[in-house]
Amino acid sequence: QVQLVESGGDLVQPGGSLRLSCAASGFSIGSAHMSWYRQAPGKERELVADFTSISGSTNYADSVKGRFTISRDNVQNTVSLQMNSLKPEDTAVYYCNAILLVGLKVNSYWGPGTPVTVSS
Repeated sequence: QVQLVESGGDLVQPGGSLRLSCAASGFSIGSAHMSWYRQAPGKERELVADFTSISGSTNYADSVKGRFTISRDNVQNTVSLQMNSLKPEDTAVYYCNAILLVGLKVNSYWGPGTPVTVSS
């Protein structure tokens, strides 16, 4: 059974750092397209960063480029998001997403999310 569990969300002051982690089970992250999304209050969910399974290349939203870094540990089967120089506008619930090809079907899985609040 595919499961994603995020952790690491917290209250942090502007300029601070947090590291989010997504623990995956039921599949290998090396075979999936892994992403971090976020949803701020009253706003739509948006892509923050992603990691392609084949090339290993990364992609970031313009709003987080140079501040956030996505990484993965294939042995621990985890995907992390290092967030530096946090701003109040980074406040949101952060979600881990995995896209898997199962047979001929593309399935998308979400974790329950972890809240990040950036405030003084």
